[in-house]
Amino acid sequence: MHDFFSLPITNPTLIFFVVLLVILLSPIIMGKLRIPHIIGFVLFGVLIGPAGIGLLARDDSFELFGRVGLYYIMFLAALEMDLQGLRQNIGRMAVFALLTFAVPFVLTLFMGRKMLNYTWLASLLLCCIMSANTLISYPIVTRFGLQRKTSVVLSVGSSMISLLLSLITLAAVVGAHTGESNAAFWLLFALKFVLFCAGLIFIVPIITRWFIRNYSDAVMQFIFMLAVLFLSASLSERIGLEGISGAFLAGLVLNHYIPRVSPLMNRLEFTGNALFIPYFLIGVGMLINIRLLFSGGNILWTVFLIVVFGTLGKAIAAYLSSFLFRLPLSAGNMMFGLTSAHAAGAIAIVMVGMRITDSNGRPFIGDDMLNGVVIMILVTCIISTLITQGAAEQITIRDQEIPKLDPSSDDEEKILVPVRYPEYATRLISLALMMRNNRLHNPIVALNLVYDDSNTAQNYERGVKLLDKVSKYAAGSDVPVETQVRVAENIANGIKHAFREFRATEIIIGTHIHKERSRSFWGDFHQSLFNGLNRQITMAYLMQPLSMITSIVVAVPSKAQFEPGFYRWNERLCRLSENIGARLVIHGRNDTVALMRQYIENRHANLYPDYVEMEHWSSFPALAATIGDDTLFVIISARQGTFSYKNAQEKLPDEMTNSFKGKNFLIVFPDQHGDLMEEMTFAQSQHTEGKSAYDSLRDFILRRILRKKQLH
Repeated sequence: MHDFFSLPITNPTLIFFVVLLVILLSPIIMGKLRIPHIIGFVLFGVLIGPAGIGLLARDDSFELFGRVGLYYIMFLAALEMDLQGLRQNIGRMAVFALLTFAVPFVLTLFMGRKMLNYTWLASLLLCCIMSANTLISYPIVTRFGLQRKTSVVLSVGSSMISLLLSLITLAAVVGAHTGESNAAFWLLFALKFVLFCAGLIFIVPIITRWFIRNYSDAVMQFIFMLAVLFLSASLSERIGLEGISGAFLAGLVLNHYIPRVSPLMNRLEFTGNALFIPYFLIGVGMLINIRLLFSGGNILWTVFLIVVFGTLGKAIAAYLSSFLFRLPLSAGNMMFGLTSAHAAGAIAIVMVGMRITDSNGRPFIGDDMLNGVVIMILVTCIISTLITQGAAEQITIRDQEIPKLDPSSDDEEKILVPVRYPEYATRLISLALMMRNNRLHNPIVALNLVYDDSNTAQNYERGVKLLDKVSKYAAGSDVPVETQVRVAENIANGIKHAFREFRATEIIIGTHIHKERSRSFWGDFHQSLFNGLNRQITMAYLMQPLSMITSIVVAVPSKAQFEPGFYRWNERLCRLSENIGARLVIHGRNDTVALMRQYIENRHANLYPDYVEMEHWSSFPALAATIGDDTLFVIISARQGTFSYKNAQEKLPDEMTNSFKGKNFLIVFPDQHGDLMEEMTFAQSQHTEGKSAYDSLRDFILRRILRKKQLH
């Protein structure tokens, strides 16, 4: 019993519970603070580790799961690479790789020897760390649909090569220290490396094709891929490289056999992202002795120099390469953003360095260098995320990558309408009827979700009756309706699963109308739905039938034209305006409105909308005065992190509640690039907080000030 409550915790069950609790809470807390949650795992590791409150010791489980997580990072990065783009840019990629390896190497060597007075061995170990990088911010590229851009392809390929060069240099440094580095050593190393690569390239594909053809069982295929991953990592260690090199090469070899959108890929990502990678990041945090930052001496100076030189070297390499390749500045920003983060390779090299000792048995990497490197990881991950986000926006604007309307896309149109309240269901179906393409014969999908509880049977029967009602209503317009009553533990997940099963293209859903069930503007599950699904979602609040609407007022944010779903919602609003005979009034910036005007004139020449300039989203509340009871107000919103997202949109629930109470409105979340957000990655969580902790703190302070004024 004493061991059960003593610190650090040694009970394996409790250790695993604490780790799972950290993995659960980190995205929630970091989401409130608007901090990338990958940083949260490391910070929690600092907090619960030996140098923090001492809740956990960094035992063998962190060594085991951390190593697996490290392999997973490199393996998944290789699986997502565009191999065709790599082949087309092999020359420029090699130049960029050499620069992004050599420039940080030289700068760090100078800094280590002249400014920190490290030994040659310690300085070279630090050079290896600074020369490698990890593609932490790559999911941002995916979200903007820029995977095939030259700057992205060069960054991904150079990251692989620079990591390999860093690991080879590390092997040379370690060999020189142990006295094993000679001509015979390098000849043997080259032979082993060639045999290793040949085995992966020629033997593994043959075995993989045979296995996939003969065994379709999902679990067996998953285990086979993991076996290849860890065999490759193990063999990589045997030839003198770190296991992450083998994991990366295994991912490249298996890239062709694991489709990006497939159940197998989903299982591989889920397993790593839900457990192994967070476990690894928590273990990284447990290495940090944060108290050393306040112990005086040179630790702050060391941290500052490592962060500055580690970032400066990557920046010089990126911008020099973009200049040599005659790429625009935005491409240089992208190359710097993607290659500036240090994580997986840095930790692997640190671990090797900590095992190397001098004649007195002391490791060459001391606490000051260790803390400097790990804090450098935190800082560079933040820098990488911010720079990549900005570069993605710049590239989209530079190339005017406004999504082109594909006339054939309407052929796949299929609207899903979740219904719950009988008094509201027919209005949602009516909205779907007004927005659908009448030339097609695609049915509307009506869905009723039932909680799996003690009232399931009763609520199921009510759902059947409700869907029968809406089917008869749609039949009056000669429109077929597919219906389903679905039992679910989580309403948002139930809707998303039905969306995929029916192969729907968009959702029309009502906002909740019973305040006694939820005081939140979004209700119990709406926020989880639009954050977890990348397709168009229209949320409707209709106080009266659509036939009573005489005008439609649309508020469009700046840069909305760069979203992939720009023309989809344009088309839906035009159809709605035509079908109910309502006047269309569009508020937005001139560049956005000009494209809407062009589209409407080409596709809906019978419409004559009014266009009103709205330079800033801050003028959004002023529209409240123009919204009457017979007006439908349409807000084109955006998911957090997307191109047209504004911080001011976080206040949308309060503004709608205060200024538009009792009005008819639609809130549209347009289509986005990329996979479903529910496929969580270690760099971006599915969970997104609607209100930041900073907003809550500000509101609390303002309430306190207001209360004091009232008292006086």
